[in-house]
Amino acid sequence: MRILIAEDEPRISRFVARGLKAHGYTPTVVEDGITALDYASSGEFDLLVLDVGLPRMDGFAVLRALRDMGTDIPVLMCTARDSVEDTVHGLEGGADDYLAKPFRFEELLARIKLRARERNGGTTTQPTQEIREFGDLTLNLRTRVATVGTGAQKREVELSSREYALLSLFLEHPNQVLTQEIILSRVWGYDYDGASNVVVVYLRYLRKKMGADRFITVRGAGYKLVDPHES
Repeated sequence: MRILIAEDEPRISRFVARGLKAHGYTPTVVEDGITALDYASSGEFDLLVLDVGLPRMDGFAVLRALRDMGTDIPVLMCTARDSVEDTVHGLEGGADDYLAKPFRFEELLARIKLRARERNGGTTTQPTQEIREFGDLTLNLRTRVATVGTGAQKREVELSSREYALLSLFLEHPNQVLTQEIILSRVWGYDYDGASNVVVVYLRYLRKKMGADRFITVRGAGYKLVDPHES
């Protein structure tokens, strides 16, 4: 899926493009409205992530021009302006969805997947994997229910939204070292400082709920999810 990102703030566009590449998408970044209009109307892209506050031509004007031209590319608008009036203005102007900054990458990804399913008539070329599991640890991505243990020892674990996102990321990359920068960008988004200790705090929560021996600190590198029952 080819995704056009119209965003003039480099740290945000890098954050979004890096995450999309990691999930198998092909992102292209443009930094102003006129270029966004030119690229989006070319027919070469499957979806447009459109910031409102673009130079040369703002996002609302880009959207209006696209719809006036008859271009039906799905448009997901992103903006720091989260008032009801702006949301209504964007949706009535032809946007397919609206996302207020700051946002978590997982939320953006979910909305992109929804637009993709709608464009394909409600179907996807590949079934969505709803269960992530590693050893005796499982996470249902649809219900957000986590379980740990097997047999009579199996139990459900209640997770906050951040704990869920963090666990989901580890289960996506078991036995791999994840740096603090990767975890911050994927779970908390671009608005968190790399020196923040929030990762340590939430890892402490997961260790308490699921076992301290599952989440290993690799000194000077990052953190890794392991199976404590492996020999």
